[in-house]
Amino acid sequence: MNLGRVGIWHFLDIFPTPVAQAAAREIEELGFKTLWIPEALGREAFTHSALLLAGTRSLVVATGIANVWGRDAMAMSAAQKTLAEAFPDRFLLGMGVSHAPLVAGMRGHNYDKPLSYLRAYLDAMDSALFMAASPTSPPPRVIAALHPKSLELARERAWGSHPYFVPPEHTARARKILGPGKLLAPEQAVVFEKDPGRARAIARTHMSTYLGLPNYVRNLLALGFTQDDVGGGGSDKLVDAIVAWGGIDAVAARVKAHHAAGADHVCVQVLRENPAELPREEWREIAALLR
Repeated sequence: MNLGRVGIWHFLDIFPTPVAQAAAREIEELGFKTLWIPEALGREAFTHSALLLAGTRSLVVATGIANVWGRDAMAMSAAQKTLAEAFPDRFLLGMGVSHAPLVAGMRGHNYDKPLSYLRAYLDAMDSALFMAASPTSPPPRVIAALHPKSLELARERAWGSHPYFVPPEHTARARKILGPGKLLAPEQAVVFEKDPGRARAIARTHMSTYLGLPNYVRNLLALGFTQDDVGGGGSDKLVDAIVAWGGIDAVAARVKAHHAAGADHVCVQVLRENPAELPREEWREIAALLR
């Protein structure tokens, strides 16, 4: 499975299926090898992946991330193998424990000891029966890991890790924990806007959800940011660390910083003032980084 050095991360599930499929084809035609999609309050991750895989020819579709509380381990394993058999080397399962407000608050599960839950979940996936046509080789998975213990689990039990909402400093720490030979694929949000006020306003709108989730806040504090940085919508220092803004040169520099810190693949999420607009122009500019 060849993910390429740069991929696209986007909330395509907010668009009607034909629009999302057309966008995936456009991303593929631009030369990107991998498209990352979420699972939160929109489409179910495996169903959505199947729609996008069926609408493209060679694009790898990766989940960022499939929520382990959304299905039991046997169902997760079966869904992964189903897509891997139907679309060889084109589906990458990114999976993780999500966040307490989304799991306990919205799904009604007990979020106590999520890392222990994930470890047992992986055991159950690996031992799950699957009496259907199987992929020719074991399909890969990555774990959405931020903190040292979860990164260690990704090193031990997965192809690697897909950290989200992180600066290059986290990428460097993650590489040290993962060691060589493990995939490290951080997400990087970007805004193509050179006016500092407008760029940071777009970034803060995006960041507001994540700054309300304890897992992300704890990770930022561990990286040296302060309570003042994570409060009030995020300080300019934090906004600039999480979201690269400016022109293509600023985006390229941030992607390069992740690669220099140890990333194998960087998935770029383009933010716009109106999220209902597909960032086609920005995708074309980013595609130039592939050449």
